[in-house]
Parts: sequence; structure tokens; C-alpha cells
Amino acid sequence: MELIKLIDLYKTYHLGEVDVPVLKGISLSIAQGELVALMGASGSGKSTLMNILGCLDHPSSGEYWLDGHEISGISANERARFRSRLIGFVFQSFNLLSRTSALENVVMPMSYSHRDMSEREMRRRAIMMLERVGLGERMDHQPSQLSGGQQQRVAIARSLINEPPMLLADEPTGNLDSRTSEEILEMFQKMNQEEGLTIILVTHDPNVAAHAKRVIHIKDGLIANGEPAFAHSTEGAGGGAR
Repeated sequence: MELIKLIDLYKTYHLGEVDVPVLKGISLSIAQGELVALMGASGSGKSTLMNILGCLDHPSSGEYWLDGHEISGISANERARFRSRLIGFVFQSFNLLSRTSALENVVMPMSYSHRDMSEREMRRRAIMMLERVGLGERMDHQPSQLSGGQQQRVAIARSLINEPPMLLADEPTGNLDSRTSEEILEMFQKMNQEEGLTIILVTHDPNVAAHAKRVIHIKDGLIANGEPAFAHSTEGAGGGAR
């Protein structure tokens, strides 16, 4: 079953009197339960495509079907509703609240979307999610008391707390060392295999892309190809220092 379908998608930015085409006719589909890497160099259009997939932006023309709904022309408020219901986000920089515990960071999204849940129920659910990502004993710690890998696990727990069918991970290992990167990517693989979570890894790193089942290359605003990932790397998938 298709979760995402793009048909002849274009995105052009208007800078004064100059039109800057970024996406130049993207067509692709991603099935529910896939683990896909969207790979491209800086300036390829990768980030623009990610923003459209994540309902953070809209295309200039073309169709974007998400979970059976054509959403290319809907309002920003309507996109926000789709985003909160269907998509979890994980970023390179973690984006955690610095003076808030891991538990409270994970609880936060529920306070906006689950008005019918009591605070006790939300905390119970957040505890279960932190245990799921291996942080059951660190949930009372603030981000400054956690390693980079632990902070990313908190961010993953937060992104999945509302049970979205899709996770969009933008350079999720860019601030992690190789060993920790491998642990995070193996966690994604396990969630995909055991729970059927659809995951899109947005990356420029071939070692990260190697953990996906399919790699979609984007170059100069066009899809170059979409093919099974190359052999799994045994050297990790790290970026910078932890």
C-alpha cells in the first residue's frame, strides 16, 4: 500500500525578479513499511523535497498524495494537522528542551494532541516509549546530562510518542560518533522490521544510506534512480564527534 506518491512535483522559489527552480519534476512512491534513504549532495534539492514530504512546505505544482489524501494545495493549518497525525521528525541537532527532563521532552507533543488523556496517562505512555529506546533509567536527566546518542534516543521517543505511521529522519547521525551512529541506525532497522514503521532517512552519507532497503538519489532537482541499498557497511555510519 502506498503511503506517499509524488506526481511531477515542481518547486520554484521567487527571489525578487528571479525564479530559482529547485525541484524539476519529481515522481516517486514509497510504500507503507519501507525503509528508504533519500540521498543527495548539498544543493541537490534534497532538503526542499524533505520539507514537502514532511508537510513543512508545499510544491509549486504537481501532486503529493499522503496516506490517500492529495495535499499539495491545502492550507498551512491543514498541513500542520496532517503533520501532527502522520509524521514524526528526527533531526541532526536533537532539538530538545535544555532545561527539561527526558521524560518531559517526550510528554510534550501529547499535551498538544491528546487533550483527552490525563497527565498520568501521558507520563505512563512516555515512560514506556523511553524504555522502548533503552533510556528507562535516564528519563529524569536533562539533555546536558546525556550523551549525544542518548539525546537522539530521547528525540526518537518524542517523535514516535503519538504513533505516526512515518518517521522522517534528517541526517540523524550527523552529530554522533561511528559506534553510536550504528546503534541508532540499527534501532531504526529494528523498528522498521518488527513494527512496520515507514522510515525515510535523509542523508548525504553513503554509510547511512546503506542501512536502508532502497536508496533514492536526487541530483539537480531530479530523481537519478531508486534502487536497493548497497552492501551494509561494517565501519559504522558516523558523522561528527559526539
